[in-house]
Amino acid sequence: MPRSNRPRGRKPPAHDHDSLHHLVVGLKRSESRRGIEYAVQPVSPRSAIKPYLCPGCNLNIEIGVAHVVVWRTDSVMGERAGLEARRHWHTHCWQIA
Repeated sequence: MPRSNRPRGRKPPAHDHDSLHHLVVGLKRSESRRGIEYAVQPVSPRSAIKPYLCPGCNLNIEIGVAHVVVWRTDSVMGERAGLEARRHWHTHCWQIA
């Protein structure tokens, strides 16, 4: 029988980068800006798999660039609504905002 070049064994787990679990675990921290509470979670270069538009400078956050994801935790509609309104920021832009 000819040899197969198809990989064998377990498949690596699929990464659902938009899942609630992925966003609320890890190095998430809380920050307060102008009396508003925010959750801030760093995104590593390896996890940065999509381009985003930074609301701080209106420039693209390219694939493979470390950045932060920020959302309000004190949203009137609850943390879930705040999470759905999350934004990706350049780390520097968030620090000076």
